[in-house]
Amino acid sequence: MKNVQIETKDGKMIITVDLSLDFGLSKSGKTIIVASTEGNQKHDDVVVGLNVYKYP
Repeated sequence: MKNVQIETKDGKMIITVDLSLDFGLSKSGKTIIVASTEGNQKHDDVVVGLNVYKYP
């Protein structure tokens, strides 16, 4: 995972992303990647897939 922290607290999933970071342009070059689980990831008994991006 890139720039994604996942934790469970009191039955709630908390996803933390540092919005000040970026990992350069996406493959298409249209957006800047901020965070990604890089596909689906299992966390406890659920599956999470997350992509965070911004426009240049």
